[in-house]
Amino acid sequence: MSGHSKWSSIKHKKGAADAKRGKVFTKLIKEITVAARMGGSGDPAANPRLRTAILAAKAENMPKDNIDRAIKKGTGELEGVNYEENNYEGYGPGGAAVLVESLTDNKNRAVADIRHIFAKCGGNMGENGCVSWMFDKRGYFCVDKKTVDEDKLMEIVLDAGAEDVREDNGVWEVITATADFEMVKEALDKASIVYRDAEVTMLPKNTTNLQGKEAEQMIRLMDMLDDCEDVQKVYTNADIPDEIFNAA
Repeated sequence: MSGHSKWSSIKHKKGAADAKRGKVFTKLIKEITVAARMGGSGDPAANPRLRTAILAAKAENMPKDNIDRAIKKGTGELEGVNYEENNYEGYGPGGAAVLVESLTDNKNRAVADIRHIFAKCGGNMGENGCVSWMFDKRGYFCVDKKTVDEDKLMEIVLDAGAEDVREDNGVWEVITATADFEMVKEALDKASIVYRDAEVTMLPKNTTNLQGKEAEQMIRLMDMLDDCEDVQKVYTNADIPDEIFNAA
């Protein structure tokens, strides 16, 4: 799990620029639409995936009208694009594991673009299942160490059902089972504890340390995949030195 907060930091910094270009909103709208369609309900109370998607949208200050329209497109109340959900797996530079979640209206385009990005950055796509076993699906919160005492944080989140609290790169990482994610989030909100990230994500069981050129290529691979219009989320078990991250 070491290094996950680093990737979150890069995503957070990059997200500020992406938001100006509408990329963040576009991906969130896709997820809300698909969650409403696949979950069989436009009611977040009865659709956990939709509920999580709406929380993510609100965290990015998406207007309520945008959220409502995306839900209605998913339920068929409004005409919308039919997105197909696919996951891809592969290896980055140095053999680091990479998982890619895709939502697309053109699967052939998505596969070709993702394969091209892997090849361009010194990696390669693999068969389904080649690296997914290296990750666990978990709720994840990233809290700046300066904002809360460890004992107070642990008391609040463990009482709410969190599995663990760990230190990494100047932050507290709070890990939960996916079923307990919302309860822990509510507990943090109630205690007015500010978190930098709150998401259901794929956390690596083990990490692959990268150095030098391989580390730089890995950051480029993650950036290019994240910029791909058909890619929703990207996960890796790569662990990269701070100085290379800070220069990214």
